[in-house]
Amino acid sequence: MRRLLVTSALPYANGHIHLGHLVEYTQTDIFVRYSRMVGRRAIYICADDTHGTSIMMRARREGRSEVEVIEEMSAAHQRDFANFQIEFDHYGSTNSPTNQAYCNEIWAALKSAGMVARKDVTQLFDPKEGVFLADRFVKGTCPHCKSPDQYGDSCDKCGATYAPSELISPVSTLSGATPEMRSAPHLFVAIESEHAFLSEWTQSEGRMQREIANYLAGHFLSEPLRDWDVSRAAPYFGFEIPDEPGQYWYVWFDAPTGYIASTSEWCAQQGESLDAWWRSEDAEIVHVIGKDIVYFHTLFWPTMLKTAGFSLPSRVQVHGFLTVNGEKMSKSKGTFIMASTYLNHLDPAALRYYYASRLGPKVEDIDLNIEEFVQRVNAELVNKIVNLASRSSRFVQKTGLAPSYPDDGGLFAAGVAAGDEIGAAYAAFDFARAVRTIVGLADRANEFIDKAQPWALAKQPGKEAEVQAACTIALNLYRQIAIYLAPVLPKLASDSARLLNCTMDRWELAKEPLVGTPVAPYQHLMKRVELDAAKKMLDETSAAHAAEAQATAASTSAPAAAAAPVDDGAALQAEPIAPECSIDDFGKVDLRVARIVSAEGVEGAKKLLRLRVSLGGGVERTVFAGIKAYYKPEDMIGRLVVICANLAPRKMKFGTSEGMVLAAGDDNTAFVLSPDSGAKPGMRVR
Repeated sequence: MRRLLVTSALPYANGHIHLGHLVEYTQTDIFVRYSRMVGRRAIYICADDTHGTSIMMRARREGRSEVEVIEEMSAAHQRDFANFQIEFDHYGSTNSPTNQAYCNEIWAALKSAGMVARKDVTQLFDPKEGVFLADRFVKGTCPHCKSPDQYGDSCDKCGATYAPSELISPVSTLSGATPEMRSAPHLFVAIESEHAFLSEWTQSEGRMQREIANYLAGHFLSEPLRDWDVSRAAPYFGFEIPDEPGQYWYVWFDAPTGYIASTSEWCAQQGESLDAWWRSEDAEIVHVIGKDIVYFHTLFWPTMLKTAGFSLPSRVQVHGFLTVNGEKMSKSKGTFIMASTYLNHLDPAALRYYYASRLGPKVEDIDLNIEEFVQRVNAELVNKIVNLASRSSRFVQKTGLAPSYPDDGGLFAAGVAAGDEIGAAYAAFDFARAVRTIVGLADRANEFIDKAQPWALAKQPGKEAEVQAACTIALNLYRQIAIYLAPVLPKLASDSARLLNCTMDRWELAKEPLVGTPVAPYQHLMKRVELDAAKKMLDETSAAHAAEAQATAASTSAPAAAAAPVDDGAALQAEPIAPECSIDDFGKVDLRVARIVSAEGVEGAKKLLRLRVSLGGGVERTVFAGIKAYYKPEDMIGRLVVICANLAPRKMKFGTSEGMVLAAGDDNTAFVLSPDSGAKPGMRVR
């Protein structure tokens, strides 16, 4: 079999990983794990996509360098991926010398082929920030339906597309300034000369899903291909183009090149040749991408590879988007769920299983319906599959499995036969079909154990051999299922291997029953998903986005009437500093960051608000705060505050207060203290 190199699209370094991202990376990880289990040498390569105006502007806002921003995000991305059991052979960065070298090589090949041209481009310019504005950095009124607050490329209300310059009353989203029209030279790559090649390559059977091939044929390849704008003028965070001072490669030029660069870095670590992976008939390259970036991966990227003499992808596997509860992920509705927020409440294996059960080979959106998610994971994975082990293993802890495999009426043989169908489904990215078939095996295994009833036999004298035989069959059927699920649930497979004292890392192991081995004491392999935990995840998401919106509003508003406080010493004079305390005294006070998840006035109390605060990880407290005269309850929801977390609970006639919210002020006013950006619930204030 040919070696297999698999990539996912590179996540952009301007934001954290969310559940929509994880559809793609989970899908790719499952495919790679299956490929390895059947004996293929497969590597999974990825990197952070780090360049562009967004990163540059974020660094400006935060007063940091771009390198500091992208290094921090890379660590966060890799941490989230690892927590969801997604394993890369190498995870790089597009902001690397290796990537710059390969960009130079490909650029030189394009220039030698006569495919590079220079043209003046007129576009909107932000005079305050001093940058040209991409479509997503401009908002205004739609020129067609007159809907306000629309982005610079298309209207969400009427669906019309247009140039940013056509917007009515355009505004820069970076600074709020009114953009100006300015011209600047740009560099273009002319790809029309590769039209015939691209038509043949995209329409080759098995290269990509037929609906994607048809889309390309109907929308782009049916007419001359337009030149590709590959440069941006300074200032821009990226690689400066050789012999073109002040011009930088547009992010979509150096991002896919990151696939090659990251592979090259892995090869250097392993003592291997890059050409064996990117310039060899003995290697197969598979890209897994979302439907929104098909254009770049199937027209421009193949042109770059072909011109520079690199291998082209054998397959481009395209997936749809994630919706939550039937709707587009939304911050305002609390469904734009970050990976880290999910991990505060739920098991990552549950999400891997749910995604696999919904992912087919077609380019279809999948829906994370929270109630269905809970029901499916509990009914199929916990009740049907994991319970096979919990219902039978404890009865053979003393005897171990039988020395020879008992007659099971053909159940194990049927599972062996199903292995080919399950494997073919994995290879075709039809994970939903694989899971359906596996659940069918679990149904038959449960029918067997329900009839055998080893728990009842164990109570009858002289039935030890029958108990051992029944449990040997049940555990072998479970092991077979766990092996087939190993690409989806690698932790379940490894935990099950410890239970049964065996290996479960190769597909062929499902063909032979396990006999004569000891069985370890049973430990929980999976917990049920609680609907309440899922709802808390949504609540935390809503609160986080409310706080983000509040912070954004605060940063963009400057009330003219608010006079700056005067440092006149009056506050210190009115309330002198308390007697000196030791560091040990201070250490007794446990101050923690908390997020307000609900706030309401207390009936019968003029000063009190009842606050429900989250310390993260599902830990919440009720705190009464005397700030009712200064803050509206609705304005407090989602806000980060500092609380004294180890203050003894205080019983009041309105309820028990389990902490204290810190505020500055005097008898006539109060200012609630908030931590700086980057703090999160549960952090200790030191």
